[in-house]
Amino acid sequence: MRLSIYTLALASISLLHTPASAKFPDNFDSPLQVIAFGSCNRDELPQPLWPIIADQAPDLWIWGGDNIYADWYQRPNGPKVKYSVNREWITQRYASQYKHPAYAAFRAKTPIIGTWDDHDYGDNNAVGDYKLKQITRDLALSFMEVPISDPRWSREGIYGAYDFGPEGKRTKVILLDNRYFASSRKAEPSDLLGDTQRNWLEKTLQTSTANLHIFVSGTQIISAEHKYEKWADYPGDREWLLQQIALSDTPTVLISGDRHIHEISVLEDPAIDFPLVDITSSGLTHSWDSFKGEPNRYRYGPVATGLGFGLVKIDWSGAKPTVELQLIDQTAEVSNSYSLQF
Repeated sequence: MRLSIYTLALASISLLHTPASAKFPDNFDSPLQVIAFGSCNRDELPQPLWPIIADQAPDLWIWGGDNIYADWYQRPNGPKVKYSVNREWITQRYASQYKHPAYAAFRAKTPIIGTWDDHDYGDNNAVGDYKLKQITRDLALSFMEVPISDPRWSREGIYGAYDFGPEGKRTKVILLDNRYFASSRKAEPSDLLGDTQRNWLEKTLQTSTANLHIFVSGTQIISAEHKYEKWADYPGDREWLLQQIALSDTPTVLISGDRHIHEISVLEDPAIDFPLVDITSSGLTHSWDSFKGEPNRYRYGPVATGLGFGLVKIDWSGAKPTVELQLIDQTAEVSNSYSLQF
């Protein structure tokens, strides 16, 4: 069943696929030095950032969620329209993004992995009871051209992990799924990850041989005071994740999206031997231009509200990695940054 869905979805999305396309990574042996990431991307809107991102020569691109918007569509020079979401409509949106000229040129040179958030999952703020989640899951994996042999195809949800680099310079990118198993954030008790994903993540961290962990979440993990979706709405899962990070004792960075703003949040937790940084980059095609501020006691530096993307720059010259986190705006300038020396 999975094979037929994968074949159908990939055939629909990859109409312009060429053998030169880099797409899913084919080199896991070289250490990552530059990772670019971003979220909140509408296929029908202008996409000016891809050449700017390409100029950074990233070793890897990470989709951070809302990679397309299945539930809304902006007519040219017209209003947003809410459409009936089904397999055919979502396939059209992914095909449009896949074939976008600037993105096609970018993916021809850049390996790509990623997770999702609500709008590519299928509907605004949708959680585990969303009826089309198996369909949208297959289309999301197909869009990112995850090979059918990949373990992510053999389980529910979209979570997964990949190791890049040799011993001593190894980065494990951990893609979390904050949609497929989640209960309503008003449920008692609330559940974000689900037992299956939690068990997988615990084992993944216990057996990790990586020198750097990068967690990727559709929603913010550290910021806790705003009214929008966040890990703080699921306090049990948030506390459990922080405990797992502390137990792993591995240098860790958090990446998130969703918010239509760009900011850096830093948690100083006595149980964790380093500042835990959550770098949020959102969005790629549209942003919260009317943002007037909100509390975030963990915020470091300014909030940016224009288009932008994030960078993780890793220096492996020392005994432990040194990491520079940057938010880059549409003019290719750094709007905020944070340096980590573990």
